Amino acid sequence: MVRSGRTSVWTVLGVPVALIVAASSILAGCSSAVPGTAKPSATSASGSGAGSPSGKELSTLLVDPADFPARYEAIVLPARAVAMAAPDLTGVSQSAVVDPADCAPPEQDYGPMGTVMAVGTDNASRSTISVELTRTDAPLAELAKQVEECGEVTVTDNGAESAVTTETTPAPPIRADDTLALRRTVKSGNEGATVTQSMVTLMAQVGDVRISATFMSFGDTKADTVALDEVFTAAVQKVHNS
Repeated sequence: MVRSGRTSVWTVLGVPVALIVAASSILAGCSSAVPGTAKPSATSASGSGAGSPSGKELSTLLVDPADFPARYEAIVLPARAVAMAAPDLTGVSQSAVVDPADCAPPEQDYGPMGTVMAVGTDNASRSTISVELTRTDAPLAELAKQVEECGEVTVTDNGAESAVTTETTPAPPIRADDTLALRRTVKSGNEGATVTQSMVTLMAQVGDVRISATFMSFGDTKADTVALDEVFTAAVQKVHNS
């Protein structure tokens, strides 16, 4: 893959994925924010709130690798890999500069108390489905409001520029306090070597836990929305049931 100057999620979730698996074994014994309008699910609106899992560690709420479709070889990322993989899901690495500056993603705690991730990789298509749980006091609607005017931004990292564009799509009905869905494209490189990174993300807020599931691919690979919805549903249910 052509690199554009910023850390690509494939550095964490693609070719070197075996290294992450090894790292996980050692520890045990992969645009800026998105424009759009969040909306509460039908269940929340009817008065049966989703509840708040405030007292539980994020690691206990994270979906299990076994809940991914079989073709997506899934792992739970070790803590040190989360700090590389999570920012790439927004198209903005931690060291990057965003223009307009107000469109930069909100500050995020990438430590194990603030962010955990599980990632499944389809090696045949080099696409991934990433589930990210974050702890936040901000409602999902606040994120949507912040980014309404950030449909297209320029991201500069180590002298390399990329264009991040986002648009919202209908959010799937699911039991949650709020939901949001988006489609994002990151284009980087030059005329001779252009890289297009595409993402479809489903998000839900349950109390102070934000759940997101993102399908990521490069080039013309079509989004596997069926598998994405399956994993997203499992991820939200795990938060409810844990």
